[in-house]
Amino acid sequence: MNNLDLIVLFGTLLFIVAYGVYKTRGQKDIEGYLLGGHSMKWGTIGLSVMATQASAITFISTPGQAYDSGMGFVQNYFGMPIALIVVSAVFIPIFYRLKVYTAYEFLEKRFDIKTRYLGAAIFLIQRGLAAGITIYAPAIIISSILHWDLTATILGTGILVIIYTVSGGTKAVSITQKQQMFVIMAGMFAAFFVIIGYLNDYTTFGGSLEIAGSLGKLEAVNFSMDAGERYTIWSGLAGGFFLQLSYFGTDQSQVQRYLGGTSAAESRMGLMFNAILKIPMQFFILFVGVMVYVFFIFYNPPLHFKEASVDIVESSEYAEEFEVLNHEYAHALDERRSAAEKLANESLVGAERDKVVGQLKEADARSVQIREQAKEVILKVDDTLETKDSDYVFLTFIITYLPHGLIGLLIAVIFSAAMSSTSSELNALASTTSVDFYKRAIKKDGSDHHYLNTSKLMTLGWGVLAILFAILAKNSENLIEAVNIVGSIFYGTVLGIFLVAFFLKYVKGNAVFIAALIAQTGVIIIHFMTEAGIFALSYLWYNVIGCLGTILISIILQPMLPSKPRPNY
Repeated sequence: MNNLDLIVLFGTLLFIVAYGVYKTRGQKDIEGYLLGGHSMKWGTIGLSVMATQASAITFISTPGQAYDSGMGFVQNYFGMPIALIVVSAVFIPIFYRLKVYTAYEFLEKRFDIKTRYLGAAIFLIQRGLAAGITIYAPAIIISSILHWDLTATILGTGILVIIYTVSGGTKAVSITQKQQMFVIMAGMFAAFFVIIGYLNDYTTFGGSLEIAGSLGKLEAVNFSMDAGERYTIWSGLAGGFFLQLSYFGTDQSQVQRYLGGTSAAESRMGLMFNAILKIPMQFFILFVGVMVYVFFIFYNPPLHFKEASVDIVESSEYAEEFEVLNHEYAHALDERRSAAEKLANESLVGAERDKVVGQLKEADARSVQIREQAKEVILKVDDTLETKDSDYVFLTFIITYLPHGLIGLLIAVIFSAAMSSTSSELNALASTTSVDFYKRAIKKDGSDHHYLNTSKLMTLGWGVLAILFAILAKNSENLIEAVNIVGSIFYGTVLGIFLVAFFLKYVKGNAVFIAALIAQTGVIIIHFMTEAGIFALSYLWYNVIGCLGTILISIILQPMLPSKPRPNY
């Protein structure tokens, strides 16, 4: 990065922070701080909801995910539009009617205090972990690529977020996210058109699609019935539905975004905005990753994208073995490029085309095999080194091939995404801690000003904890999957509690509380058994198991555990 990139990067980030602080100065009460004074229109809500979900991990890991395995990850979002319709029809009217600050207040009104504490506690655990990951994810990769100090990068990101989130609360989070989404999408489209411009030196856009399609990179839908397959249309529709329903309906980081609307209708419109645009956005980001793959067919990629690991190997006793693989890799890349040029630029039909496609696939498979061998060499040097390098693919392309100025913008995209999702998480963590624990259990008779200051202190405290967790975090195999796995372990149980509350009026607090504990324990056990290889199960099914387990066990337990009637909502 040169001076122009640094000016663009820091200028963009400082403008967003200053804008958020300026527009929300003078917050005077807890309602304005936690709910934005119910002043937000559907456009702001829609962009804020989208920005909260679209963390830096989305823009770092998703293109790398497509580079490795194609478009299949988009199936993860197939259940989302249906989930958002359910949230709009069921959750939003109840939350607005009860005038709650957090989703978990409803659980006490419907069940009892311990169920409220359980729901809030599960949220704090999983979202507290996620807040650390959303700071750590871009920091570890950017610091590695740009040779910045990791701790300084984490501190810089965290402190910028804390400044405007503590200052302005929910409204600051939402209005800054509008600016951040503009920066994010502008940067991604710019990167896409730069890729197409580079590829035009070798083939047309249609030729690029033909190459990607021949290698199976454009296969977005998998109809396999194998439950062990990570992404299929069935896991996306069923598991994805439960994951997104729980996320948007019970996760305070999202609930708080739409509870700040001027009306329930504005909140619904904001969610419908996401129901329509989220899948196309994810599809586009994955498609950028596929185009990066095609780009690196014509412009030689490194054998391994994580430069720090390569440096360690090249200074070890295995340097010669790694260099041999480098030569083999270069030969495989030459064969792959030659076949791709023939396929994209010559009018091939029938058996002649099939022959060239076969050559392309064979050379591509050989290059992938050599990359796997390189990872084995890296592990010989140090078995603690990270070998999955897909999270470094897109940033390597940005730093190496984008023009200066645009490099700064794309790095700003990643930091903006990290800031937008982290600010939502800190805001929601502070709200839940302040309202569901401090105000409810510790100090019930404080003034509005006291609770406002307490919420700001809670925001600061969670920000510091998120930074500390990020500094102490270890590498994950794929960062976007790590966040989704953490969410899937906990979301299903909380969703089950809420669905019982909405639809099973005869089930009371004791039954659902015990059922949730049993179901959550079961999901955690299943996850560790899956990780141990005892059986294969996609993590998206955790949401279904946790949710249905909570519902079914509570139904079974209710006749055995008579309890006082609660009011209906």
